[in-house]
Parts: sequence; structure tokens; C-alpha cells
Amino acid sequence: MRATSPARADPAAQERPCFGARLTAPLLLGSLLNPLNTTMISTGLVAIGHDFGVGASDTAWLVSVLYLASAVGQPVLGRLADSIGPRRVFLGGLVVVVASGLVGALAPGFGWLLVSRLLLGIGTSAAYPAAMAVLRGESVRLGRPTPRTVLGRLSFAALGSAAVGPTLGGLLVATAGWRGIFAVNVPVALLAYGSALRWIPKDPPRADARAKGTDVRVTDGRRGKAIGGGGRAGGLDPLGILLFTGALCCLVVFLLDLRAPMWWLLAPTAVLGAVLTWWQLRHPSPFIDLRMLGANRALARTYLRHGLSYLVVYCVMYGFTQWLEEERGYSSLHTGLVMLPMSLAALACSLIGARTKGIRAPLTVAAVLLAAGSALLLGTSGATPLAALLVTGACFGVPQGLVGTANQAAVQQYAPADAIGAAAGLQRTAQYLGAITASGLIGLAYGQRADDGGLHLMGAVGGVLALALIVLTVSDRALRSGRPGRTKPAP
Repeated sequence: MRATSPARADPAAQERPCFGARLTAPLLLGSLLNPLNTTMISTGLVAIGHDFGVGASDTAWLVSVLYLASAVGQPVLGRLADSIGPRRVFLGGLVVVVASGLVGALAPGFGWLLVSRLLLGIGTSAAYPAAMAVLRGESVRLGRPTPRTVLGRLSFAALGSAAVGPTLGGLLVATAGWRGIFAVNVPVALLAYGSALRWIPKDPPRADARAKGTDVRVTDGRRGKAIGGGGRAGGLDPLGILLFTGALCCLVVFLLDLRAPMWWLLAPTAVLGAVLTWWQLRHPSPFIDLRMLGANRALARTYLRHGLSYLVVYCVMYGFTQWLEEERGYSSLHTGLVMLPMSLAALACSLIGARTKGIRAPLTVAAVLLAAGSALLLGTSGATPLAALLVTGACFGVPQGLVGTANQAAVQQYAPADAIGAAAGLQRTAQYLGAITASGLIGLAYGQRADDGGLHLMGAVGGVLALALIVLTVSDRALRSGRPGRTKPAP
């Protein structure tokens, strides 16, 4: 009689210890830190500006520095997780988060806050791609895909923390001052580190990890056609990383001062981008696999939708909160409370999205609501009733919850199975590129002070982008099946 393979034992019994609370708890704790810090600081920007005597265009750097570090760090650390082991990368990132929290909480000047946010972006970028790689490793070991509910909880942690960020930030500023926004990262990171050290399985030897990377393939749920796999998770491609970082830095500096744009920065951006493209097409293990993205258009469109959606969301996340404080005269705590319906709507819809099997429908609903919310911003002024402001916030909260879960499912469906960490990192890169662009638009719209005219400009831009998202989503044939991909043994 043949012995029963552990991977073929009772599926319910196997899922409890392998995808249970002990494994997922540290992954959830670590993964919430980056999105939490992207939004939590929104209600502290005005207080920081007042303390250090800087304006809105300067405090926007606190937003953009974290996004820049995250946009580069997510795919880089995802590649590291694929190559040297996700547990090592996860733990190392948490150490950097603790250091960043201490630097920010004790910062004697504005420059130190920029250093803190840079470290924070690097440290928190490790968690999400490493978590996806840990789950992929368990999936390979058991010979079956990660349960959708587990992926849903991971998405909920990220979306939920981003959604409650403005409210939590307002509470911390009101009770502990803006330094509390930085200090809160220390205990959370330490708790995640302790639980990860105890419950996340040790990384296998690198040779074994590379071998396991070819044990599975992700297939298109409609035709069963293999679209991932192939052992691309090799070296780090340092030159590709440097070229990408250089091009992104030039673009970010250009975007942050659109009121007086430094047009000459577009030349090095274009040159670095062209050299990056040339190098990525020739490198055997590129930092950004352009050939794969060119062939895998469904994944490329997912990144585009994700970036455009969050461009609109973050324009409201930061622009609306600054307007509430400076034009309406609300305190940080009151602003956080006004943003609460947006947070609650995002939380509820992230749960709904995690239980939804389709992809196209939630993305379509999200795009329509982004258009509706942008239209409401066009009619918002200092005299707008509070109830209308709450409804406007909720119109952006629902898409925030739906977009994250639906696009995560799309990445799971179309990404190469042996490089899921890097693919997940690129999803976050697309999100942060949208956020960086949003920071530039806020600086263009507001200058040194948030006013009605600036808010209306952001509403107009958001409306145009939302209409483009509707067209992009409805016309995407790859989304019509709405089913996640499946993982199966390679022949």
C-alpha cells in the first residue's frame, strides 16, 4: 500500500496549521505598517508645518519620500524574498521600522523627519512581498493554492490600516502630538518581530528555494494557459535598480513643484528611462521583467488600473484633509472624525471584496464611485454642509476597499508563480507612483494653503481619471471570467 503524502492528506486538517492564525498573524501585523503610515500622517502635516515653519509644498515631501522609498523598495525586497528567503527579509525590514520610529519621534528638525520617513519606507516595504512569498512557499509545500480567505485577510490588513490611518493620526496628534505618529511604529514592529521569529517557518536553503520556485505554475482560469513560472527570481540586477531609482527621483522632484516646474528634469528622466528599458530587455534576470509584462498584458493592465485608482484616492486622502483643516478650520481630531465614514466604508468594502469571487464588477463599481465623488468635490466649498462632506468621503472609501482586494486577486491570477514577491512589490510600486503624482497635484492645486479652488481642480482631475478607469475596466476582456488563477504542479 502506498503511503499517503502529507500534501494529499485531509485538506481541512492541513489548512488549519499551515494557513492558520499563527502563520498569518505576524504577516498581517507587518503588512499593515506601510499602508498605515502612508495615510496616518495626513492629519499631522499641518501641525508639523506649523512647528517647523514650513508650508504645504514642503510637508508634501514627507509623503513623497516614503512613496519613493516604497516604490523602489517593494520590488527590490520582493526579489530578495524570492532569492534569499522571505523570513529573513521580513525580520530585517522590521528592524529598520523600529529605527525609523525612534528617529521620527526624537527628530530635532524637519530634515530628521525626512530621514525617518525614508527609513520607514524601506523597512515597511519588506512585509507585503515577503508575506506573499511566505504564503506561496506554504502553497508549494502543500501542493494547493493559498486559500482566498487568507489572501483576503492580508488585503484587509493593508486596506483597513490605510483606511483608519487618517482617524488614528488625528487621535494621536490630538493626544500625543504629531510625534506620536512616528513613535507608534515601534511597539507594533516589535510585536510583529517577536511573533514572526516564533511562528514564521525558517527559510529553506537557497538551492531548495530556487528548485521549489519551479514546482508550480499559475494558469489563466479561463483557458488553463500557463502565464507564469520559469525561474526568473534570480539576481538582484543592481544597475537596473539604480537606473530605476534615478529616473524615479528625477520624476518625483519634477512632480513636487508643478507650480514652477523644473522642465530640465524631464531630460534625465527620459534618458534614464530609455537606458533602463534597454538594460532590462537584455539582462537575464531583470529588476523589472519588461518582456514578461509585454507578453502578460493582463498583469500590465492591472498595474495601470491600480496606479490610476490610487492617484485619485490619495488626492482626496491628503488634499481633502488639508482642506478641512485650513479652509474649514477643523482640528486634527475633527478632521479625522470627518474622514471616519471614508475609513469605515473602505473597511467594510475590503471585507466584501475579500469574499467576492469576481474581479471586474467590484472594479467597475469602484470607478463609478470615484467619478461620483470627484463630481461632488467640484461643488464643495467652505459653506458645504457637514453631511455632504461625510457622503463625499464615503464615495472615496468604497473604491479604496474594492480596488485593493480586486487588483490583488488579479495579480494572484496573472503573476508568475516563481516571482510572486516581485510581482506583488510591483503592484505596490504602481500604487505609490499614483500617490507620488497625487502629491504633485496637491502642491500644484494648493501651493502654500489649501483653498476651494485647489479642491475643485483636484475634483476635475479625479473625474477625468475615473472616467478613464471605467473605460479601461469595462473594456478589459481578461476580467470577464473574474476567477482567480489556480496553482498546479508543473509537468
